[in-house]
Amino acid sequence: MVRVMAEGTVTSKPAIRRRSRDGLLFGGIGIATGALVASSHLADVELFAKKEPSHFVAAGRTVAIERTSHFAGFAELVRAVKPAVIAVLARTPEADMASQAQGSPEGQRPRFTTSQGSGFFISADGYAVTSNHVVKGSVSIEIHTDEGESYKARVVGADAASDLAVIKVDARRPFVPVRFAEEPPQVGDWIIAVANPFGLGGTVTAGIVSARGRDVERESDSYQDLLQIDAPINKGNSGGPTFDIAGKVVGVNTIILSPTGGSVGIAFAIPSDKAKLIAEQLKEKGAVTRAWLGIQFQSVLPEIADSLELAEPAGILIADVHPGGPAAKAGIGAGDLIDFVNGEAIKNAHDFSRAIDAMPPYSTVILGVRKKGREEWIAVTLGRLPTPPDVQPPPAPKYEDANEERPQLGLKLLALGAPNGAEGHRGVMVMEVEPGSLAAGRGIDPGDLILEVAEEAIAAPEDVYRAVNTAKNAGKRSVLMRIKSGDIAKFIALPIG
Repeated sequence: MVRVMAEGTVTSKPAIRRRSRDGLLFGGIGIATGALVASSHLADVELFAKKEPSHFVAAGRTVAIERTSHFAGFAELVRAVKPAVIAVLARTPEADMASQAQGSPEGQRPRFTTSQGSGFFISADGYAVTSNHVVKGSVSIEIHTDEGESYKARVVGADAASDLAVIKVDARRPFVPVRFAEEPPQVGDWIIAVANPFGLGGTVTAGIVSARGRDVERESDSYQDLLQIDAPINKGNSGGPTFDIAGKVVGVNTIILSPTGGSVGIAFAIPSDKAKLIAEQLKEKGAVTRAWLGIQFQSVLPEIADSLELAEPAGILIADVHPGGPAAKAGIGAGDLIDFVNGEAIKNAHDFSRAIDAMPPYSTVILGVRKKGREEWIAVTLGRLPTPPDVQPPPAPKYEDANEERPQLGLKLLALGAPNGAEGHRGVMVMEVEPGSLAAGRGIDPGDLILEVAEEAIAAPEDVYRAVNTAKNAGKRSVLMRIKSGDIAKFIALPIG
């Protein structure tokens, strides 16, 4: 189970209660350090001692290692960063249908809940980063500093897509800010988090970076390119910072994986490079504008590279193109492969997303595009990401009677029977996937549409089997299918022999 770090909530009534929300718990990092500190062999060793450039010999030559300065230990690090971390309490109206009954005196009174989260100052004049879900819909916000002082705050800007928000505290005093890290941490690096779990402000936890580039799906939400950390994350940690041992923010804690709702040492944070870009836009403009290519894409996995007869799995494969979008206008289509952005090689979808996200709308990007094995360089003027109402989903298909089951693939397919292959009605629908068949467990599900097989457009079930047989006769071990699940298009390599 994935849980977004749910803030603790209390009602405005005198009797305080906690509400467990199925959601955003942003949090800390935990690891047992006691054994390390207690060890007699390490008692005199400075854990994070500053180091001069050192050298080692590799392949017969001396290699210099550049070391960055950092604090001598956790205690010194915490003293430096803790004053920048705040508890965020947002008062939000609560809809209580029971108390809204006609004639009920209680129904005339507004009820509120207080969402508890965390945040941190990014400027001395009171700008702070927190989580969007903590302050969303709030009528008032209060922050508590590490010194025990309380201030009113206001939302400057919020971004639901990243679940980040920037708030402003207006006070006649400077605050202690922290900075985002310029470089991403490495797997295994030490980190600490300071946050407000369960309203316990100033709670510090420590651990390491467990992994990078994690994608996490939760119901209708998708979180991409996250840091994985091994800290205990709990209610009220939402929006709290993760620091490296130099005292820089490397991530804003965001979600956890847990079968119980409590911490099991698997937590995720928004990387500092992404959080910094979003926070800067929210601070300056109150909103985030994102560049838009108008494509759906995926990483080129080994099985897809094999189907396309590529030397190695690299780049991104375009699964779908939005009609009238920047990519479509530039002549880029589904099935094209992008392996360069402005001359830089692209390894996977994460690389591509980072490159495009760093560019402003209406700028020009030069893409290296492979079309049927031929490399082209295409200049594309990026658009601005439309709001959801601006991008209309295709019309629902009209179905005909189901076709017979084809045992060689384990798929039962439905001909859609669209006249003249009208856009939005192309392809065949998957009605059933036979357990244990070639198609089982490959990411093909009932309700999916098969649009192309081996770069051939599909209009009827017979087209699918004909394309598969052609590929088998050519000695291929797998065939590439372009399918659509809901509004999401993707490629799947289906083994055929």
